[in-house]
Amino acid sequence: MKKMMKALMACAIAGSATLAAANAMAADKLTLQLKWVAQGQFGGYFVAKDKGFYKEEGLDVTIKPGGPDIAPEQVIAGGGADVIVDWMGGALVAREKGVPLVNIAQPYQKSGLEMICRKDGPIKTEADFKGHTLGVWFFGNEYPFFAWMNKLGLKTEGGKDGVTVLKQSFDVQPLVQKQADCISVMTYNEYWQAIDAGFKPADLTVFNYTALGNDLLEDGLYVLDTKLKDEKFKADMVKFVRASMKGWKYAMEHPDEAAEIVMDNGGQDENHQKRMMGEVAKLIGNGSGKLDMATYDRTVKALLDQKIITKNPEGAYTTAITDAAVK
Repeated sequence: MKKMMKALMACAIAGSATLAAANAMAADKLTLQLKWVAQGQFGGYFVAKDKGFYKEEGLDVTIKPGGPDIAPEQVIAGGGADVIVDWMGGALVAREKGVPLVNIAQPYQKSGLEMICRKDGPIKTEADFKGHTLGVWFFGNEYPFFAWMNKLGLKTEGGKDGVTVLKQSFDVQPLVQKQADCISVMTYNEYWQAIDAGFKPADLTVFNYTALGNDLLEDGLYVLDTKLKDEKFKADMVKFVRASMKGWKYAMEHPDEAAEIVMDNGGQDENHQKRMMGEVAKLIGNGSGKLDMATYDRTVKALLDQKIITKNPEGAYTTAITDAAVK
């Protein structure tokens, strides 16, 4: 009897292993390229992978971190990713240059971009920018800034009638060392680096892009439109978006656990990641991942007005993926 039970258990274990192997083989492999290094900014994707939400959809997702020398648009153009996280300004510029990127979902419904200045410095209002030095990130992050300056009628080549643009490092040192009168920060990242560097909130004048109506769309999901013609790939994107937004909703409800998952995937400084997750949650909106057309139109208009792009983009987004994902 014991021998028979052992044999049955062995068969059951073997059967389970075979089934697991079959499921693993059946899972569709996808690669997601992030815009920056592993951090709470991308917490929803790490949670979706850790919690098995992608696996439940029959997907085997590899998440590739970004960095200062990694342009997601180039990675996907070269076949190194199936889907990327990108800011819409960079995506539309790449599209006009021949990389046919399409926005399939917009997890970030608000901008996290700000400019901060020392309160004891010369800049109190937008009217004070003229003639001063402002720190700006490049690599596709500069477009919202240039659109804002264009709206204010300020040139960006320096001189008394415009502003001097400092190509800013991805930290707050230009403000600490007084290399710039104001610098770019994200609400969920560099702003808190400034606080950690010794500034108090009362020491800073803050210009929030969203509050000023200057926000352009950030951290959307993009694929190549040529791949969307494949119905199988399109179906996988519906599954990917559905699982990703499930991951984002979980991360919003459990920010500390999400931060720990980010840490397990290469994030640095647990306290910083926990704080970041709390701030990022404020930008995700209702968690549907749907593209807000008013913000899209404002983004396009700002890029056109500044001549960052030269023509109104056609086919640069689709709502079909999020429509199917939420059903």
